[in-house]
Order: sequence, then structure tokens, then C-alpha cells
Amino acid sequence: MPRNPKAIQQALIHLQNRHAVFIFRNTNLNNDRQVSFSKQLGELEINHSWGGSERVGSEYLFDVSNLEADGGLVKKDSRRWHHALGNALWHTDSSFNQHRSKYSLLLSHTPSNSSDSNTFFADTRLAFHDLPEEKKAYLRTLIVEHSLWHSRKLDSPTIYHSPTADELVKKPPSCHKLVQLSPSGEQETLFLAAHAKRVFLPSGNEVEDSQKLVWDLIQWCAQEKYVFAAEWRESGTLMWWDNRQCMHRASGYSEGMGRRDVRRATVVDDGREAWGMGEEVIGRLGLRG
Repeated sequence: MPRNPKAIQQALIHLQNRHAVFIFRNTNLNNDRQVSFSKQLGELEINHSWGGSERVGSEYLFDVSNLEADGGLVKKDSRRWHHALGNALWHTDSSFNQHRSKYSLLLSHTPSNSSDSNTFFADTRLAFHDLPEEKKAYLRTLIVEHSLWHSRKLDSPTIYHSPTADELVKKPPSCHKLVQLSPSGEQETLFLAAHAKRVFLPSGNEVEDSQKLVWDLIQWCAQEKYVFAAEWRESGTLMWWDNRQCMHRASGYSEGMGRRDVRRATVVDDGREAWGMGEEVIGRLGLRG
């Protein structure tokens, strides 16, 4: 491994393009160091509205813990509890943003020796590779609408049956191609998530039974041969993954769960598909207004 900081950064990115998920143990990172490290990988997404940034004290960090603002365990059936339920569905972070993100860097501030806090990853490159050729040719033509509120409704249909007007304004839907090239340009991958609400043909018509197509693909990617479970273990563990090459999901909530203090920095994408589909396509699909 080279010693020059810039060379180290490029070497890590080269390895990240190949492996999609890194796990670092005993990092000794705090909020500031996590943000500083993440900024070396690109512009960071700013947490304007939710994710508990008031508890962690940084606009660059999303509080994806199971803790309330006062540090106590999240209260069952609170809006924060229900918002977090969607994290146990297979997803990619920020696919619901039109300017999507590439990397997520999630740092643990609490030790955990329990499997009920594992994070699971699915390789969407290998999963796509193994599909029948005829299926792959069809999927390459498709466009997907992603919505944060769709995934929240899936796991909490009562609370998120009707998002508030403020929530809808702050997070409108996005539009991205279903099949894309990996950052290296050497593999195709599925850009897929529980946030995927509707799927469209190039003509602008919605495919028949969008949700069946989405969940058939998610279940295909979630086969054991494409998935591994990452253990958090000690405080200071950092997981860094590429949302363009894998999906992930958290372990589900339960009333008997232990504390999970994890905070995520999210690096905005600067690649070829960073902004998804253009405004002309978005307008034609009726995703604005």
C-alpha cells in the first residue's frame, strides 16, 4: 500500500470499485474524523431535515441509530420508530434523490456482539450477471421511480399511508435507470431498492405490475449466494459501501433490542449516472407537479 495520502485514497477507491464493501475495525474515529475521512472521497450529502442530526451534532451525519434525541432507546410506535422500520428492507441509500449518492460510511459508537444488529449486503453485480440474457436485455430498457415515502409505507402502512405535505416537498421522487454500469465500467449492475415504486418502459408507459417486478428482482438479489452478514462487534467499526454496486438492509427493530448508535456519512455521486434521468424524461413520466 502506498504511503502518499493521495495514492492511498486512489488505491482504496480502486479496491472499493472491485469489492463494493469495506469493513474497518477499531478505527478510533469520532464524528469529526468520520466526516473528514468521508470528505476525502467527495462532496457529502447534507442532512437538512431528519435522521437525528440534532443528536449527533453534525449536518454531515445521519443518525441511523435506534436512539431518540435524548439518547434513550427509540419509543415503539413513535414516528421515528416507524421511519426506521424501512431500513430493514433491501435498499440503496439516497436512491430517492435525483442527485444520488455513491458511498455510505457508517460508524458504530457502541459495541455489539449480537446478531440482531448485523447489516446485510447483496451484490447486485453478480445477481444481474446470473440472470438469463433475454431478461437482462429487457431490464436494460427500464426506468425506475424511487420514493422514500413508498418504502416507509411498505413497512409502516398506517403511519406512512399519507406522508405530510412538508415531507413530500422535502423528498420528491427521483428517476433512475434500472441497469447501469459499475464505477469501473467493467460490469453491469442493478440500481434497485425498496424505494422503487414504479417501473417504466422507454415509451413512458408503466410496466404491468411494477411492484411484482421490483420485488422479484430484490428477492433474486437477496439469495444466499449473493448476500453476506456483516457483524458490528466493537465500537469504532466503520462499514463503507458503494450504493451503485450493492443493496443493504439493517436488522429489524424489536422491543428487546440493544442500543445501536450508528452514524452515516453519505458521499454524493459524481459518476456518469449521478443525476439519473433528465428533466425531460421526468416530466414525461409525470413525476413532477
